[in-house]
Amino acid sequence: MVDIHIDGSSSVPPFEQLRTQLAKQITERTLTVGTRLPTVRKLAEELGLAANTVARAYRELEEAELIETRGRNGSFVSAVGGHSQAAIQRAAQDYAAKVRAFGIDPEEAVRVVRAALRQ
Repeated sequence: MVDIHIDGSSSVPPFEQLRTQLAKQITERTLTVGTRLPTVRKLAEELGLAANTVARAYRELEEAELIETRGRNGSFVSAVGGHSQAAIQRAAQDYAAKVRAFGIDPEEAVRVVRAALRQ
């Protein structure tokens, strides 16, 4: 099912660790389209987290269209989420074209992306 490990000593907040791991499993198709995720309460209990922490991760995954919540039926891996990798690839290609057009050094362009990802 869902294989998640939360590092309590990490400087990365638990909701972000959860969100990142679930997003990776979805984009790598370890969690396939239609897979039902554990309820917020159940996953919080399993991981020793507050329910609000899991709810925040689920909410952000839903905003990214990686999962969808179907009311009382639960949360599921979204079919749209399978397209996110292609969308990211297109955005990266667009960015690379702009970097070349502006004559920006590729290393500087990568630094800009890293800084944006940290925000």
